[in-house]
Amino acid sequence: MLCLLICSSFSSCTRQLTYIPADSRDSNSAKEIPTEVLRQREAKWLEMLNSWDKWMAKKHKKVKERCQKGIPPSLRGRAWLYLTGGKVRREQNQRKFQELDSQPGDPKWIDIIERDLHRQFPFHEMFEARGGHGQQDLFRVLKAYTLHRPEEGYCQAQAPIAAVLLMHMPAEDAFWVLVQICEKYLPGYYSSGLEAIQLDGEILYALLRGVSPVAHRHLKKHKLEPILYMTEWFMCAFSRTLPWSSVLRVWDMFLCEGVKILFRVGLVLLKCTLGSQEKLKASQGLYETMELLRAIQPQYIQEGFLVHEVIELVVSEKEIEKEHHAQLRRWKETHGDLRCKSPPRMHGAKAIMTAEPPSRQDLRQRPTIIVQSPLASKTDGETGKDAKKREKTKGGKQKITMLPPVETVNPYLHPSDPSPPLKHMTVQGSKESLSSAEHDTYL
Repeated sequence: MLCLLICSSFSSCTRQLTYIPADSRDSNSAKEIPTEVLRQREAKWLEMLNSWDKWMAKKHKKVKERCQKGIPPSLRGRAWLYLTGGKVRREQNQRKFQELDSQPGDPKWIDIIERDLHRQFPFHEMFEARGGHGQQDLFRVLKAYTLHRPEEGYCQAQAPIAAVLLMHMPAEDAFWVLVQICEKYLPGYYSSGLEAIQLDGEILYALLRGVSPVAHRHLKKHKLEPILYMTEWFMCAFSRTLPWSSVLRVWDMFLCEGVKILFRVGLVLLKCTLGSQEKLKASQGLYETMELLRAIQPQYIQEGFLVHEVIELVVSEKEIEKEHHAQLRRWKETHGDLRCKSPPRMHGAKAIMTAEPPSRQDLRQRPTIIVQSPLASKTDGETGKDAKKREKTKGGKQKITMLPPVETVNPYLHPSDPSPPLKHMTVQGSKESLSSAEHDTYL
């Protein structure tokens, strides 16, 4: 399949040059957020998530601003689930993932998926062990998608997308967010022929003319086709190109505002790398230019600089759609009709919610872990049995009978997981939270 061939050849030549471990620390990343500010942001996000439909309907601008500032690490997975509409899809298709997970899958895709598992973030603790929990969940999510969309199957660029999601949420949630990304945000990207990504490459090239005429002329002079340098950028949503802290910030904005964020990031990288005659002195030919684009200078991809440039760059959904229609006409003139009929692209969270309004029941938050506190009954008044548990000591002081610790079950273990359950796990509140420069794991 063309999708597999292009992804494989392009990623193999760029893996050593552009791959950045998920747990790497960027010394030039944005300043660490003070704990008090982070706590305030967490409280604001909790308020939004509790009334998500109202915030999206009446205060979407505020939601967008908070995504641009960066979603608190402790709530990033839940926020992504709500932004993409994955929460609604999950509630409307309960047990669907479990049904897909129980099926064997197409051997053709199973073999390819298994060979790709160890290539995804091999330095991240979640995926470093062959056959470990991370790789098992990654296999489950990717296999389930091939069964959900058998006509599309599997494309290698989906693996890093699913891996990033699994770092923030359990497998079922990651599956539904992957479905939303493939069907709503980037429709047609992972279908055979890669027609959608080729069209977006031409859109990026056309938009570059207005953003950086110097870079546009240079690429035109050397006949450097967009698909040669932007395929991995867009299909992997920059997860294999940017430092980890930058990846998270880009995804926060991308899942809120849609594909225009990917276009902005691509335009910023092209402008910063090829946007002046001085910079072009080091790229006199096609090969030299490709080498520059495969290994972007660190100062252009560090979190603070990149996010600022992306927010400042004005490229709207209207401009993208206008150029899309123009490129579609050119495509029909040169190639005929598209072979893969993809659904219309949704430009971000608000567009998805507007197209498919959810019910309050679908948005209702359900706690994953419920721990019954031994002291909880005291807030509601003691029963007769509770009163009898109290004994008087010789000194006249009350003696409270201590209950045994509550066993907490890990909800992320697969039913066939051979490892023992977690017993007597103490649930403690953390005094600090991870900064955006540190890798996240789902809670």
